[in-house]
Amino acid sequence: MQSSIRLALILFAALLGGTACSAKASPSSSGALPAPIEDAPRATTPGRQTAVVSGGCFWGIQAVFQHVKGVIGATSGYSGGSAKTAEYEIVSTGETGHAESVQIVYDPSQITYGELLRVFFSVAHDPTQLNRQGPDEGTQYRSSIFYSNDEQKRIAEAYIAQLDKAGAFPRPIVTKVVPLQAFYPAEAYHQNYATLHPNQPYIQFNDAPKVAHLRQEFPDLYTGK
Repeated sequence: MQSSIRLALILFAALLGGTACSAKASPSSSGALPAPIEDAPRATTPGRQTAVVSGGCFWGIQAVFQHVKGVIGATSGYSGGSAKTAEYEIVSTGETGHAESVQIVYDPSQITYGELLRVFFSVAHDPTQLNRQGPDEGTQYRSSIFYSNDEQKRIAEAYIAQLDKAGAFPRPIVTKVVPLQAFYPAEAYHQNYATLHPNQPYIQFNDAPKVAHLRQEFPDLYTGK
């Protein structure tokens, strides 16, 4: 990602073909994953709700959700550790408990929590990879859903069980559903990184294809903003 040595290693891995992060783990049938059976009802009036997820480098997760209809904003940051270690260079050691995460603020009258999770599992990352995504390896790249209330916990756990039962992926889902303690926004240079650096090799290999998959598989949810 950003520090010179780590960036060089990541780009080297990507150029050698370590691009698993750029595509979802193919479900058993073509197209997007099935919609969640259990979900929150769509709100009748506009509002703001928040979801926090992690699944590899936050650049790509942020880029995907910035193009989802009903999402008001997506912020890269850290969840799972303490405030004093919520800094990129420290989180990159993999010893802080933090995961690179994205906070999604959305309008529940336009998109539901379950629909956000459907996008998360379908195109944003591979939920069967443990503590890694493509060329990025370490606990800071783990797949997690950080719930802020019982409803989010119920929907997330039910959807994972639904997908596993359906054999949606060739391997079991390893995504952890854990309570959100806090979300700490990442440094300014990480925000909107994919949009601001579209020609960087890491973005081209790992993140741009995710947005392309979103457009292809969820045309009704995709927005070119």
